[in-house]
Amino acid sequence: MRIDDVLNSRLDLIENGKVKEAMAYSLLAGGKRIRPVLLYTAVKGYGLDESIADPFACAIEMIHTYSLIHDDLPAMDNDDLRRGRPTCHKQFDEATAILAGDGLLTYAFETALSSGAQPLQVVKAAKILAEMAGPNGMVLGQDLDINEIQGITDWEALQNIHHLKTGCLLSAPLMIAAVLASHDEDIEKWHEIGNILGLAFQIQDDILDIRLSPEEFGKSNSDIRNDKVTSVSLLGENEAECMMNTLYEKGRELIGNLDHFQSEEMIGLIDRIQTRKK
Repeated sequence: MRIDDVLNSRLDLIENGKVKEAMAYSLLAGGKRIRPVLLYTAVKGYGLDESIADPFACAIEMIHTYSLIHDDLPAMDNDDLRRGRPTCHKQFDEATAILAGDGLLTYAFETALSSGAQPLQVVKAAKILAEMAGPNGMVLGQDLDINEIQGITDWEALQNIHHLKTGCLLSAPLMIAAVLASHDEDIEKWHEIGNILGLAFQIQDDILDIRLSPEEFGKSNSDIRNDKVTSVSLLGENEAECMMNTLYEKGRELIGNLDHFQSEEMIGLIDRIQTRKK
């Protein structure tokens, strides 16, 4: 996969040490690579070559991986399994895992800013990435997930957490593609699409969490262990699945309505995401 080759090339530029080893352990552990693939697919839909997206594709995957490393820590979800093998803090130690996450987050922006796109585009795209990943985006979602989710009893409040924790980092690659393609008028449209897909994706994860064993799912079923409120516990499995399918269909519809965008490959990608088994 293209993103794996580009990630390897970026890791080669880091000085050897335990933190680099931990960064590589988590970053190259496989995974679905949905966020960089969304970016590559979106720029192709605008008629651009994939290479223009390489630095931001790397940056998005680095930020996603840092968030998983920190999410798995004992202070948060306290998970032992990620992508079918021990979590970073289990394979190394907590201090190294924290530093690996810190390293990936900061290196993500160094990588993004190495982009060969037009300088104004690079600044706009980096700003989107920072906003979607930061204290008003994914980090806020994680904050609410840790501190407020147990008291949630209504679907609207849970949706807000999912939009922030999952939707923001699925919106980012789509919004960045619009910037790189000089179609800034599409940025907010992609933000909406990313939120819809993020909510569908999180509901799907909640469903898979109860249907699959940790070995089948490739990660710990910590939501069940921690008795966390999820779309399934709030809505019931059947209603959650119906909502997931409706959201994916809405996302496809909005993508198909975009001007200047060849949607076939992106819609095919959404189809594959919807039918994933892990």
